[in-house]
Amino acid sequence: MSDSNRVRLTHVREVTLGVTPNTPRMRTARMTGEALRFEPAFVSSEEIRDDRMNADPIKVDEMNDGTVNGELSWPPHGSPFSDWLESLFCSVWSNTPYRDNDGTADSVITGVATAGTQVTHLTGDAFVASQLVRFTGFGVAGNNGVFKCTTGGTTTSAYSGSGITDEAAPPAAARMKVVGFQGASGDITATSTGLGSTSLDFTTLGLKVGQWLKIGGTAAGDKFATAALNGWARITAIAANALTLDNLPTGWTTDAGTGKTIKVFFGDTNKNGLSTIGQTLERGFLDQQTPTYIAQRGMVVDQIVFNFEKKKIATWVATFSGMTGAEGTTSLDSSPDAATTNAVMAAAVNVGRIAENGTIIGGPNFIESVVMTIKNNLRQIGGIRSDGLVGPEDIGKGSVDVTVAMGTYFGNDTLLAKLFASTPTNINLRIAKNNQAMIFAVPRLTYTGGTPNAQAKNTDTKLPLASEASYDSLTQAHALMDRLEYYE
Repeated sequence: MSDSNRVRLTHVREVTLGVTPNTPRMRTARMTGEALRFEPAFVSSEEIRDDRMNADPIKVDEMNDGTVNGELSWPPHGSPFSDWLESLFCSVWSNTPYRDNDGTADSVITGVATAGTQVTHLTGDAFVASQLVRFTGFGVAGNNGVFKCTTGGTTTSAYSGSGITDEAAPPAAARMKVVGFQGASGDITATSTGLGSTSLDFTTLGLKVGQWLKIGGTAAGDKFATAALNGWARITAIAANALTLDNLPTGWTTDAGTGKTIKVFFGDTNKNGLSTIGQTLERGFLDQQTPTYIAQRGMVVDQIVFNFEKKKIATWVATFSGMTGAEGTTSLDSSPDAATTNAVMAAAVNVGRIAENGTIIGGPNFIESVVMTIKNNLRQIGGIRSDGLVGPEDIGKGSVDVTVAMGTYFGNDTLLAKLFASTPTNINLRIAKNNQAMIFAVPRLTYTGGTPNAQAKNTDTKLPLASEASYDSLTQAHALMDRLEYYE
Protein backbone atom coordinates (compact mmCIF):
# COMPACT_ATOMS: atom_id res chain seq x y z
CA MET A 1 0.00 0.00 0.00
CA SER A 2 0.98 3.65 -0.27
CA ASP A 3 0.04 6.42 2.16
CA SER A 4 -0.85 9.92 0.96
CA ASN A 5 1.18 11.39 3.83
CA ARG A 6 4.32 9.98 2.19
CA VAL A 7 3.74 11.42 -1.29
CA ARG A 8 6.28 14.07 -2.29
CA LEU A 9 5.59 16.52 -5.13
CA THR A 10 8.63 18.24 -6.64
CA HIS A 11 9.03 20.74 -9.43
CA VAL A 12 11.58 22.17 -11.84
CA ARG A 13 11.17 24.96 -14.37
CA GLU A 14 11.71 23.93 -18.00
CA VAL A 15 13.76 26.00 -20.43
CA THR A 16 12.31 24.15 -23.43
CA LEU A 17 8.65 23.27 -23.07
CA GLY A 18 8.26 19.55 -22.44
CA VAL A 19 11.96 18.91 -21.79
CA THR A 20 13.23 18.34 -18.24
CA PRO A 21 16.61 20.06 -17.71
CA ASN A 22 19.60 17.75 -17.36
CA THR A 23 20.40 16.89 -13.72
CA PRO A 24 17.50 19.08 -12.59
CA ARG A 25 17.46 20.87 -9.25
CA MET A 26 14.02 19.86 -8.03
CA ARG A 27 12.18 21.84 -5.37
CA THR A 28 9.57 20.38 -3.04
CA ALA A 29 6.09 21.83 -3.48
CA ARG A 30 3.61 22.51 -0.70
CA MET A 31 0.14 21.08 -1.23
CA THR A 32 -2.95 19.85 0.55
CA GLY A 33 -3.78 17.31 -2.14
CA GLU A 34 -3.37 16.45 -5.79
CA ALA A 35 -5.31 14.81 -8.57
CA LEU A 36 -2.59 14.75 -11.22
CA ARG A 37 -3.06 12.26 -14.02
CA PHE A 38 -0.45 10.51 -16.12
CA GLU A 39 -2.43 7.66 -17.57
CA PRO A 40 -2.48 5.62 -20.78
CA ALA A 41 -5.58 5.69 -22.96
CA PHE A 42 -6.79 2.49 -24.62
CA VAL A 43 -9.38 1.55 -27.23
CA SER A 44 -10.85 -1.84 -27.97
CA SER A 45 -10.27 -3.55 -31.26
CA GLU A 46 -13.23 -3.70 -33.65
CA GLU A 47 -11.88 -6.85 -35.24
CA ILE A 48 -14.53 -9.56 -35.66
CA ARG A 49 -13.57 -13.00 -34.37
CA ASP A 50 -15.55 -16.16 -34.99
CA ASP A 51 -15.07 -17.22 -31.34
CA ARG A 52 -16.83 -14.06 -30.11
CA MET A 53 -13.77 -12.97 -28.14
CA ASN A 54 -11.76 -9.74 -28.19
CA ALA A 55 -8.19 -8.98 -29.05
CA ASP A 56 -6.01 -7.10 -26.54
CA PRO A 57 -6.92 -3.43 -25.94
CA ILE A 58 -4.63 -1.10 -27.88
CA LYS A 59 -2.85 1.83 -26.27
CA VAL A 60 -3.48 4.97 -28.34
CA ASP A 61 -2.38 7.90 -26.15
CA GLU A 62 -1.22 9.09 -22.73
CA MET A 63 -3.19 11.59 -20.66
CA ASN A 64 -1.19 14.22 -18.81
CA ASP A 65 -3.05 16.80 -16.73
CA GLY A 66 -4.70 17.32 -13.36
CA THR A 67 -4.92 19.53 -10.29
CA VAL A 68 -2.89 20.47 -7.24
CA ASN A 69 -4.46 22.31 -4.33
CA GLY A 70 -2.91 24.16 -1.45
CA GLU A 71 -3.06 26.84 1.21
CA LEU A 72 -1.91 30.36 0.39
CA SER A 73 1.46 31.47 1.70
CA TRP A 74 3.85 34.13 0.46
CA PRO A 75 5.72 32.66 -2.57
CA PRO A 76 9.52 33.20 -2.60
CA HIS A 77 11.04 33.70 -6.02
CA GLY A 78 11.99 30.37 -7.60
CA SER A 79 9.71 28.33 -5.36
CA PRO A 80 7.22 25.99 -7.07
CA PHE A 81 4.18 28.18 -6.37
CA SER A 82 6.02 31.29 -7.57
CA ASP A 83 6.80 29.50 -10.84
CA TRP A 84 3.22 28.26 -11.10
CA LEU A 85 1.99 31.84 -10.80
CA GLU A 86 4.31 32.79 -13.68
CA SER A 87 2.87 29.91 -15.71
CA LEU A 88 -0.64 31.09 -14.86
CA PHE A 89 0.07 34.70 -15.84
CA CYS A 90 2.05 33.56 -18.93
CA SER A 91 4.59 36.11 -17.79
CA VAL A 92 7.64 36.12 -15.51
CA TRP A 93 7.82 38.21 -12.36
CA SER A 94 9.21 41.71 -12.71
CA ASN A 95 11.49 41.45 -9.70
CA THR A 96 13.14 44.25 -7.80
CA PRO A 97 16.95 43.91 -7.88
CA TYR A 98 18.35 41.15 -5.68
CA ARG A 99 21.42 38.97 -5.11
CA ASP A 100 21.17 35.57 -3.46
CA ASN A 101 23.84 33.00 -2.62
CA ASP A 102 21.03 30.46 -2.98
CA GLY A 103 22.67 27.63 -1.08
CA THR A 104 26.33 28.20 -2.01
CA ALA A 105 28.45 30.40 0.23
CA ASP A 106 30.51 33.21 -1.30
CA SER A 107 29.02 32.59 -4.74
CA VAL A 108 26.90 35.61 -5.70
CA ILE A 109 27.44 37.93 -2.73
CA THR A 110 31.19 37.70 -2.28
CA GLY A 111 32.14 40.24 0.35
CA VAL A 112 31.11 42.91 2.84
CA ALA A 113 33.63 45.61 3.76
CA THR A 114 33.64 48.04 6.68
CA ALA A 115 35.62 50.46 4.55
CA GLY A 116 33.09 52.32 2.45
CA THR A 117 30.29 50.13 3.88
CA GLN A 118 30.43 48.36 0.53
CA VAL A 119 29.15 45.00 -0.68
CA THR A 120 30.71 43.10 -3.58
CA HIS A 121 28.42 40.90 -5.66
CA LEU A 122 28.06 39.40 -9.10
CA THR A 123 26.51 41.50 -11.81
CA GLY A 124 22.75 41.80 -12.24
CA ASP A 125 20.08 44.46 -12.11
CA ALA A 126 21.70 47.51 -10.55
CA PHE A 127 21.03 48.62 -7.02
CA VAL A 128 20.16 52.32 -7.10
CA ALA A 129 20.87 55.09 -4.62
CA SER A 130 17.90 55.73 -2.28
CA GLN A 131 16.57 52.19 -2.65
CA LEU A 132 15.98 50.25 0.58
CA VAL A 133 17.79 46.91 0.46
CA ARG A 134 17.01 44.14 2.92
CA PHE A 135 19.99 42.02 3.99
CA THR A 136 19.21 38.55 5.41
CA GLY A 137 21.17 35.37 6.10
CA PHE A 138 24.54 37.03 6.72
CA GLY A 139 26.90 35.52 9.29
CA VAL A 140 27.62 38.83 11.03
CA ALA A 141 24.48 39.78 12.94
CA GLY A 142 24.89 43.50 12.26
CA ASN A 143 24.95 42.85 8.52
CA ASN A 144 21.29 41.84 8.60
CA GLY A 145 18.68 44.57 8.32
CA VAL A 146 17.10 47.08 5.94
CA PHE A 147 19.66 49.60 4.70
CA LYS A 148 19.46 52.58 2.36
CA CYS A 149 21.68 52.29 -0.68
CA THR A 150 23.87 55.39 -0.92
CA THR A 151 25.92 54.42 -3.98
CA GLY A 152 24.40 52.06 -6.51
CA GLY A 153 25.94 49.67 -8.96
CA THR A 154 25.80 46.24 -10.57
CA THR A 155 28.89 44.62 -9.02
CA THR A 156 29.30 46.78 -5.93
CA SER A 157 26.92 48.89 -3.86
CA ALA A 158 27.45 51.02 -0.75
CA TYR A 159 25.30 51.67 2.34
CA SER A 160 26.84 54.57 4.24
CA GLY A 161 25.55 54.83 7.79
CA SER A 162 24.29 51.24 7.86
CA GLY A 163 27.02 49.94 10.13
CA ILE A 164 27.74 46.84 8.04
CA THR A 165 31.17 45.36 8.76
CA ASP A 166 33.74 43.03 7.24
CA GLU A 167 32.49 39.63 6.12
CA ALA A 168 34.85 38.05 3.61
CA ALA A 169 32.74 35.05 2.61
CA PRO A 170 28.98 35.61 3.09
CA PRO A 171 27.25 32.32 3.88
CA ALA A 172 24.97 30.20 1.71
CA ALA A 173 21.82 31.92 3.01
CA ALA A 174 23.04 35.49 2.35
CA ARG A 175 20.54 37.54 0.36
CA MET A 176 20.06 41.18 -0.66
CA LYS A 177 16.69 42.36 -1.96
CA VAL A 178 15.29 45.79 -2.82
CA VAL A 179 12.12 46.31 -0.79
CA GLY A 180 11.47 50.04 -1.17
CA PHE A 181 13.01 53.50 -1.20
CA GLN A 182 13.70 56.29 1.28
CA GLY A 183 13.98 60.03 0.85
CA ALA A 184 16.35 62.44 2.48
CA SER A 185 15.09 64.49 5.40
CA GLY A 186 12.08 66.54 4.32
CA ASP A 187 12.39 65.53 0.66
CA ILE A 188 9.32 63.33 0.18
CA THR A 189 5.99 65.12 0.57
CA ALA A 190 2.33 64.17 0.39
CA THR A 191 0.55 66.10 -2.35
CA SER A 192 -3.10 66.25 -3.25
CA THR A 193 -2.52 63.59 -5.93
CA GLY A 194 0.12 61.36 -4.33
CA LEU A 195 3.78 61.82 -3.44
CA GLY A 196 6.19 64.57 -4.42
CA SER A 197 9.92 65.18 -4.01
CA THR A 198 12.49 67.89 -4.51
CA SER A 199 15.66 65.90 -5.20
CA LEU A 200 14.69 62.22 -5.39
CA ASP A 201 13.97 61.12 -8.97
CA PHE A 202 11.13 58.60 -8.85
CA THR A 203 11.83 57.46 -12.42
CA THR A 204 15.16 55.90 -11.37
CA LEU A 205 13.78 53.49 -8.76
CA GLY A 206 12.25 50.76 -10.94
CA LEU A 207 8.63 51.66 -10.19
CA LYS A 208 5.75 50.73 -12.52
CA VAL A 209 2.30 52.05 -13.28
CA GLY A 210 -0.27 49.82 -11.57
CA GLN A 211 2.14 48.88 -8.78
CA TRP A 212 1.20 49.11 -5.11
CA LEU A 213 3.13 51.05 -2.46
CA LYS A 214 3.11 50.91 1.32
CA ILE A 215 3.88 54.44 2.52
CA GLY A 216 5.64 54.98 5.83
CA GLY A 217 7.92 52.95 8.09
CA THR A 218 7.50 52.02 11.74
CA ALA A 219 9.79 54.65 13.23
CA ALA A 220 8.29 58.10 13.80
CA GLY A 221 11.01 59.70 11.70
CA ASP A 222 10.33 57.41 8.73
CA LYS A 223 6.62 58.15 8.30
CA PHE A 224 4.35 61.15 7.88
CA ALA A 225 3.13 62.89 11.03
CA THR A 226 -0.38 62.70 9.57
CA ALA A 227 -1.34 59.12 10.38
CA ALA A 228 -3.82 58.78 7.51
CA LEU A 229 -0.98 59.13 4.98
CA ASN A 230 0.86 56.03 6.16
CA GLY A 231 -0.96 53.37 4.20
CA TRP A 232 -1.32 51.65 0.84
CA ALA A 233 -1.87 53.22 -2.59
CA ARG A 234 -1.48 52.38 -6.28
CA ILE A 235 0.70 54.17 -8.83
CA THR A 236 -1.10 55.64 -11.85
CA ALA A 237 1.68 57.87 -13.21
CA ILE A 238 5.42 58.34 -12.61
CA ALA A 239 7.34 61.59 -13.14
CA ALA A 240 10.75 62.65 -11.89
CA ASN A 241 9.41 64.43 -8.83
CA ALA A 242 5.82 63.21 -8.64
CA LEU A 243 4.07 59.89 -8.12
CA THR A 244 0.39 60.08 -8.97
CA LEU A 245 -1.59 57.62 -6.85
CA ASP A 246 -5.10 56.28 -6.56
CA ASN A 247 -6.74 54.01 -4.00
CA LEU A 248 -5.46 56.57 -1.50
CA PRO A 249 -6.01 55.94 2.21
CA THR A 250 -9.11 57.47 3.74
CA GLY A 251 -8.29 60.93 5.03
CA TRP A 252 -5.47 61.58 2.57
CA THR A 253 -4.24 65.16 2.73
CA THR A 254 -1.11 67.18 2.06
CA ASP A 255 1.94 67.04 4.31
CA ALA A 256 5.36 68.64 3.79
CA GLY A 257 7.14 65.76 5.56
CA THR A 258 9.28 68.27 7.45
CA GLY A 259 12.21 66.57 9.15
CA LYS A 260 11.04 63.13 8.00
CA THR A 261 13.03 60.52 6.05
CA ILE A 262 9.96 58.88 4.57
CA LYS A 263 10.19 55.17 3.76
CA VAL A 264 8.07 53.70 0.95
CA PHE A 265 7.88 49.95 0.33
CA PHE A 266 7.17 48.11 -2.93
CA GLY A 267 7.76 44.67 -4.39
CA ASP A 268 7.67 42.37 -7.40
CA THR A 269 4.86 42.52 -9.94
CA ASN A 270 3.25 40.31 -12.56
CA LYS A 271 0.37 40.59 -14.99
CA ASN A 272 -1.15 38.44 -17.72
CA GLY A 273 1.07 38.06 -20.77
CA LEU A 274 1.80 35.87 -23.78
CA SER A 275 4.54 33.37 -22.82
CA THR A 276 4.03 29.62 -22.43
CA ILE A 277 5.85 28.61 -19.25
CA GLY A 278 6.19 24.90 -18.52
CA GLN A 279 7.56 22.76 -15.74
CA THR A 280 8.24 19.15 -14.92
CA LEU A 281 6.37 17.79 -11.91
CA GLU A 282 7.37 14.58 -10.17
CA ARG A 283 5.42 12.63 -7.59
CA GLY A 284 7.36 10.26 -5.37
CA PHE A 285 5.52 7.53 -3.43
CA LEU A 286 8.17 7.31 -0.76
CA ASP A 287 6.72 4.72 1.61
CA GLN A 288 6.93 1.93 -0.93
CA GLN A 289 9.79 -0.52 -0.41
CA THR A 290 11.14 0.69 -3.74
CA PRO A 291 9.55 4.10 -4.31
CA THR A 292 7.71 4.78 -7.55
CA TYR A 293 8.25 8.12 -9.25
CA ILE A 294 5.89 9.63 -11.84
CA ALA A 295 7.24 12.54 -13.87
CA GLN A 296 4.98 14.79 -15.95
CA ARG A 297 6.61 17.14 -18.45
CA GLY A 298 5.43 20.26 -20.22
CA MET A 299 2.99 21.01 -17.41
CA VAL A 300 1.48 24.45 -17.96
CA VAL A 301 -0.97 26.07 -15.56
CA ASP A 302 -4.35 26.37 -17.25
CA GLN A 303 -6.21 27.82 -14.28
CA ILE A 304 -5.91 28.78 -10.64
CA VAL A 305 -8.91 29.42 -8.42
CA PHE A 306 -8.11 31.57 -5.37
CA ASN A 307 -10.57 31.23 -2.48
CA PHE A 308 -10.95 33.78 0.31
CA GLU A 309 -13.74 32.91 2.73
CA LYS A 310 -14.47 34.16 6.23
CA LYS A 311 -13.25 31.98 9.11
CA LYS A 312 -11.18 29.86 6.72
CA ILE A 313 -7.65 29.54 5.41
CA ALA A 314 -7.05 31.24 2.05
CA THR A 315 -6.66 28.45 -0.51
CA TRP A 316 -5.95 27.82 -4.18
CA VAL A 317 -6.53 25.07 -6.73
CA ALA A 318 -4.23 24.90 -9.77
CA THR A 319 -5.15 22.98 -12.93
CA PHE A 320 -2.34 21.82 -15.21
CA SER A 321 -2.29 20.70 -18.83
CA GLY A 322 0.81 18.77 -19.92
CA MET A 323 2.63 16.94 -22.69
CA THR A 324 4.61 13.78 -21.94
CA GLY A 325 5.63 11.77 -18.91
CA ALA A 326 7.25 8.67 -17.51
CA GLU A 327 7.07 6.38 -14.51
CA GLY A 328 9.78 4.33 -12.86
CA THR A 329 11.79 3.76 -9.71
CA THR A 330 14.48 6.43 -10.17
CA SER A 331 13.86 10.01 -9.07
CA LEU A 332 14.86 12.99 -11.19
CA ASP A 333 16.49 14.38 -8.03
CA SER A 334 16.88 12.19 -4.97
CA SER A 335 17.67 15.21 -2.75
CA PRO A 336 15.30 18.01 -3.76
CA ASP A 337 15.28 21.40 -2.05
CA ALA A 338 13.04 21.51 1.00
CA ALA A 339 9.63 23.17 0.80
CA THR A 340 9.30 26.83 1.74
CA THR A 341 8.22 27.69 5.27
CA ASN A 342 6.37 30.99 4.88
CA ALA A 343 3.30 31.16 7.10
CA VAL A 344 -0.11 30.08 5.81
CA MET A 345 -2.59 32.96 5.54
CA ALA A 346 -6.22 33.12 6.63
CA ALA A 347 -8.86 35.07 4.74
CA ALA A 348 -10.52 37.04 7.54
CA VAL A 349 -7.46 37.45 9.77
CA ASN A 350 -4.83 38.34 7.15
CA VAL A 351 -6.82 40.13 4.46
CA GLY A 352 -6.07 43.77 5.13
CA ARG A 353 -8.32 45.26 2.50
CA ILE A 354 -10.86 44.41 -0.19
CA ALA A 355 -11.65 47.46 -2.28
CA GLU A 356 -14.07 48.10 -5.12
CA ASN A 357 -13.54 51.11 -7.38
CA GLY A 358 -10.86 52.37 -4.99
CA THR A 359 -13.04 52.23 -1.88
CA ILE A 360 -12.99 49.61 0.86
CA ILE A 361 -16.07 47.42 0.73
CA GLY A 362 -17.62 47.47 4.18
CA GLY A 363 -20.92 47.93 5.92
CA PRO A 364 -23.64 47.51 5.14
CA ASN A 365 -22.49 45.41 2.14
CA PHE A 366 -20.13 43.20 4.12
CA ILE A 367 -18.16 40.54 2.20
CA GLU A 368 -18.09 36.92 3.31
CA SER A 369 -16.19 35.45 0.37
CA VAL A 370 -14.19 36.27 -2.74
CA VAL A 371 -13.34 33.67 -5.39
CA MET A 372 -10.98 34.83 -8.14
CA THR A 373 -10.43 32.57 -11.15
CA ILE A 374 -7.77 33.10 -13.82
CA LYS A 375 -8.03 30.72 -16.78
CA ASN A 376 -5.88 30.44 -19.92
CA ASN A 377 -8.12 28.12 -21.95
CA LEU A 378 -5.21 25.85 -22.84
CA ARG A 379 -5.47 23.13 -25.46
CA GLN A 380 -3.16 20.21 -26.10
CA ILE A 381 -1.79 20.15 -29.65
CA GLY A 382 -0.30 17.04 -31.21
CA GLY A 383 -0.39 14.50 -33.99
CA ILE A 384 1.53 11.39 -34.87
CA ARG A 385 4.88 11.94 -33.18
CA SER A 386 8.18 10.84 -34.71
CA ASP A 387 10.40 11.26 -31.63
CA GLY A 388 9.36 8.07 -29.86
CA LEU A 389 7.28 9.92 -27.27
CA VAL A 390 3.55 9.77 -26.67
CA GLY A 391 1.39 12.78 -25.91
CA PRO A 392 0.82 16.33 -27.15
CA GLU A 393 3.66 18.14 -28.89
CA ASP A 394 2.67 21.66 -27.84
CA ILE A 395 0.29 23.62 -25.65
CA GLY A 396 -1.95 26.24 -27.23
CA LYS A 397 -3.39 29.22 -25.37
CA GLY A 398 -6.82 30.78 -25.73
CA SER A 399 -8.18 33.93 -24.17
CA VAL A 400 -7.22 34.79 -20.59
CA ASP A 401 -10.53 34.78 -18.72
CA VAL A 402 -10.65 36.36 -15.27
CA THR A 403 -13.76 36.17 -13.12
CA VAL A 404 -14.49 37.28 -9.57
CA ALA A 405 -17.39 35.94 -7.51
CA MET A 406 -18.21 37.80 -4.32
CA GLY A 407 -20.57 36.81 -1.55
CA THR A 408 -21.92 40.02 -0.05
CA TYR A 409 -24.61 41.04 2.40
CA PHE A 410 -27.40 43.02 0.76
CA GLY A 411 -27.17 46.20 2.83
CA ASN A 412 -28.19 48.69 0.14
CA ASP A 413 -28.39 48.93 -3.63
CA THR A 414 -24.87 50.35 -4.24
CA LEU A 415 -23.50 47.15 -5.80
CA LEU A 416 -26.83 46.03 -7.26
CA ALA A 417 -27.20 49.36 -9.07
CA LYS A 418 -23.79 48.87 -10.71
CA LEU A 419 -24.88 45.44 -11.89
CA PHE A 420 -27.98 46.82 -13.61
CA ALA A 421 -26.14 49.84 -15.03
CA SER A 422 -23.29 47.69 -16.42
CA THR A 423 -20.90 50.08 -14.68
CA PRO A 424 -17.24 49.07 -15.11
CA THR A 425 -15.39 48.93 -11.82
CA ASN A 426 -12.30 47.28 -10.32
CA ILE A 427 -11.39 45.02 -7.43
CA ASN A 428 -8.25 44.62 -5.36
CA LEU A 429 -7.53 42.38 -2.39
CA ARG A 430 -4.52 42.61 -0.10
CA ILE A 431 -3.47 39.74 2.16
CA ALA A 432 -0.47 40.05 4.48
CA LYS A 433 1.32 38.24 7.28
CA ASN A 434 4.70 38.56 8.99
CA ASN A 435 5.58 41.79 7.14
CA GLN A 436 4.99 40.17 3.73
CA ALA A 437 2.07 40.92 1.43
CA MET A 438 0.34 39.81 -1.75
CA ILE A 439 -2.09 42.01 -3.66
CA PHE A 440 -4.54 40.54 -6.17
CA ALA A 441 -6.04 43.08 -8.55
CA VAL A 442 -8.51 43.09 -11.42
CA PRO A 443 -8.21 46.63 -12.81
CA ARG A 444 -11.39 46.59 -14.89
CA LEU A 445 -14.41 44.33 -14.51
CA THR A 446 -18.15 44.38 -14.93
CA TYR A 447 -20.75 42.71 -12.74
CA THR A 448 -22.58 40.13 -14.82
CA GLY A 449 -25.00 38.48 -12.43
CA GLY A 450 -26.50 38.39 -8.98
CA THR A 451 -29.86 38.74 -7.26
CA PRO A 452 -30.80 39.16 -3.60
CA ASN A 453 -33.15 36.63 -2.04
CA ALA A 454 -34.84 35.99 1.30
CA GLN A 455 -34.18 32.26 1.40
CA ALA A 456 -35.59 31.47 4.85
CA LYS A 457 -36.78 33.17 8.00
CA ASN A 458 -34.22 34.29 10.57
CA THR A 459 -31.48 34.61 7.95
CA ASP A 460 -29.57 37.47 6.35
CA THR A 461 -30.45 38.62 2.87
CA LYS A 462 -27.37 38.34 0.66
CA LEU A 463 -26.29 39.41 -2.80
CA PRO A 464 -23.96 37.00 -4.61
CA LEU A 465 -22.19 38.85 -7.41
CA ALA A 466 -20.48 37.44 -10.49
CA SER A 467 -18.14 39.58 -12.60
CA GLU A 468 -15.82 39.36 -15.60
CA ALA A 469 -12.59 41.21 -16.37
CA SER A 470 -11.95 43.17 -19.53
CA TYR A 471 -9.03 45.14 -20.98
CA ASP A 472 -7.78 48.00 -18.80
CA SER A 473 -6.04 50.77 -20.74
CA LEU A 474 -3.95 52.01 -17.78
CA THR A 475 -2.31 48.70 -16.89
CA GLN A 476 -2.97 46.85 -20.17
CA ALA A 477 -4.02 43.82 -18.17
CA HIS A 478 -6.90 41.67 -16.95
CA ALA A 479 -5.20 40.63 -13.71
CA LEU A 480 -2.20 41.83 -11.74
CA MET A 481 -0.34 40.61 -8.69
CA ASP A 482 2.12 42.33 -6.37
CA ARG A 483 4.23 40.52 -3.79
CA LEU A 484 6.15 42.47 -1.19
CA GLU A 485 8.95 40.45 0.43
CA TYR A 486 9.08 42.93 3.29
CA TYR A 487 7.31 46.05 4.46
CA GLU A 488 6.94 47.93 7.73
